[in-house]
Amino acid sequence: MNIALLLILASFALAIGLGLYARRGRTMKLEEWSVGGRGFGTLFVFLLMAGEIYTTFTLLGGSGWAYGKGAPAFYIICYGAVSYVLAYWVLPPIWRYATEHRLFSQADFWARKYDSRALGGLVAVVGVVALIPYLVLQLKGLGLIVSEASAGVISPTMAIWLGTAALVGYVSASGIHGSALTALAKDVLILVVVVALGLYLPWKLFGGVGEMFARIEGERPGFLILPERGFSPSWFSSTVLLSALGLYLWPQNFASVFTAKGENALRRNSSLMPLYQLVLLFVFFTGFAALLSVPGLEGSDVDLALLRLVRAQLPDWAVGTVGAAGVLTALVPGSMILMAAATTMANTGYRALVPDADDARVARAAKWAVPVVAAVALWFTLRGGSTIVALLLMGYAFVTQLFPSLVCAIVPGWRISALAAGAGIVTGVSVVAAQTISGITLAQLAPSWPGAVLDVNVGVVALGANIAVTGAVALLTRPSRD
Repeated sequence: MNIALLLILASFALAIGLGLYARRGRTMKLEEWSVGGRGFGTLFVFLLMAGEIYTTFTLLGGSGWAYGKGAPAFYIICYGAVSYVLAYWVLPPIWRYATEHRLFSQADFWARKYDSRALGGLVAVVGVVALIPYLVLQLKGLGLIVSEASAGVISPTMAIWLGTAALVGYVSASGIHGSALTALAKDVLILVVVVALGLYLPWKLFGGVGEMFARIEGERPGFLILPERGFSPSWFSSTVLLSALGLYLWPQNFASVFTAKGENALRRNSSLMPLYQLVLLFVFFTGFAALLSVPGLEGSDVDLALLRLVRAQLPDWAVGTVGAAGVLTALVPGSMILMAAATTMANTGYRALVPDADDARVARAAKWAVPVVAAVALWFTLRGGSTIVALLLMGYAFVTQLFPSLVCAIVPGWRISALAAGAGIVTGVSVVAAQTISGITLAQLAPSWPGAVLDVNVGVVALGANIAVTGAVALLTRPSRD
């Protein structure tokens, strides 16, 4: 057994051990299991949100897009910074309302704010549907990382099964406390690994980052600028907008707001997170280094760019360290996603079926839902599919359809009816679903339109339709003033 494989297996053991250790001395009631007793300070709120945002996508998707697409990959840096500015103002009122009304999930917020169980159910469905591809993304990334780092000793399928079993075990046992403690180890390791790779590999292969970019421009002219069609400036801008509005509308990110013990923790977190975006630069440097050193990767194989370069250039212990970091970047967000989906299903679905259920019964239902959600994600993962970035963008297009009704819920004087909110969400989600299923693009429907219009992200088109329908129905069903 080589040292790389030992380090990878040790990371699995570490994650499970920290997850189980985190439940010591605690009774895992619903509030403790799902939102940490609403007692996390700035550090743990930061770790949770960073743990959810910086995932296998950070290692594989970012480097894969730098390798395969070039300049369009930089949208990933832009949208996070924009979203954190919004979060500084938007998250505190969400926290105040959730704390006052003891909410446990994203769907609870909509149901309570709009006094509509039906709307809460709709938001729950949208959230869970979006979470499945996001969990698939983590499991798929885990399989790639472990298989490549172990030189094929552990197959992607076996790694995915191991990861799913680990997630189900410690999520059921420790809930969000396990995720928070494991996130501490993950963040330290991922920072060291990513920065080291992003600086060392360009220096070793090309003599520095500047020299690397000069070589790319010489061998691939125009690769480092946005193309005129396809991933053009209009695609870039609309995708940044879509992703920035949707970042905290993922159910696990939204619910992590509820864990804070005060709104100042959220503001400090929003102020610090843009610095963490700089980590992505080093991921891109590694992807660009792979472009010239590991040529020939196409399609979904571009997600392997970082791992193939690491295996070719570094010793086994370094490969194992990268693999260990990759395991944690999959397990931490995967646990949050799994818990958010299970909590949403139990607190919305089970309470609807059993209205008199207390928190203890709902907590048991949520823990039973954990393996169910994991099994569904496992099935989709093993079927194969799109690249990691494509999976993420599809999920963003779904969750961002909740943004108009969220704004109307928290801005004084913008109150709308539940029917208006629901009609807008259904419209936006329907547009995204129709395009995803059919594969038809604006360019196919209206080829004579300007490229700047045709390249707009479909999620933004859906958001425009969402806002129009929400506004129209709101005018027809304007609620009476309190």
